[in-house]
Amino acid sequence: MYTKQDLMAHMAEMGIDPKGTLLIHSSMKSIGKVEGGADTVLDALMEYMKDGLLILPTHTWDRVSINKPLFDADITDSCVGLLTNMFRKREGVVRSLHPTHSVAAYGKDAEAYIAGEEKTNSPCPREGCWGRLYDRHAQILMLGVDLSKFTYLHSVEEWADVPGRLTEKEHPLYSMDMDGNKHFVPQHRHAGVNSDWFPKMDEEYLARGAMKMGRFGDAVCRLCDAVKTADIALEWLEKDIDLFGNADPLKR
Repeated sequence: MYTKQDLMAHMAEMGIDPKGTLLIHSSMKSIGKVEGGADTVLDALMEYMKDGLLILPTHTWDRVSINKPLFDADITDSCVGLLTNMFRKREGVVRSLHPTHSVAAYGKDAEAYIAGEEKTNSPCPREGCWGRLYDRHAQILMLGVDLSKFTYLHSVEEWADVPGRLTEKEHPLYSMDMDGNKHFVPQHRHAGVNSDWFPKMDEEYLARGAMKMGRFGDAVCRLCDAVKTADIALEWLEKDIDLFGNADPLKR
């Protein structure tokens, strides 16, 4: 059974910068038995990153739609796992106001990092929270999940203006902030998006030093460099704009 100290040691072994910016995609089940369960996992993550910035996605893309157009930052549950829902409710954690692709953040500059998401009009724009990962030279930890959960590549596809990835028309959506203020946040939603083919980048990222493997408890982890993974993906998208639209391997 793993302790908080064990899990923090695994983070250090992977080379996670405790003073940097870290976004985590997670599977609690993959970690194995932990003394104190999910609360201990969050304790370990938050203590390790206490001098940096810790971010977890709290997406609601399957809960907010034209028929249910209101995202409430206080009460709308995340659809991306147990840890994300527990994290967003913790003291000191703040949540962005993106109606479908919000994130929760804790630590250095958290409020500034999430600011302005209610002014965006697509899921992962360059000027939003996902683009800021690049600006901050962040690390992205795939904790027990593979690159099919690597939302950051959806953002890179947006920056590259990959055809057919967004709806032509904006959907009329709304975000409610923690003070009860309602914001109109019309959105071009994802369309024609399929992250099943993102894992085709595994070998390329490993070979070029953009990603390395590690572990957190029993979980197999991929620690990704936000700048290197984006730059390499953009390089390949220049060769094949539909790179992630099919299962074809990279054509060297």
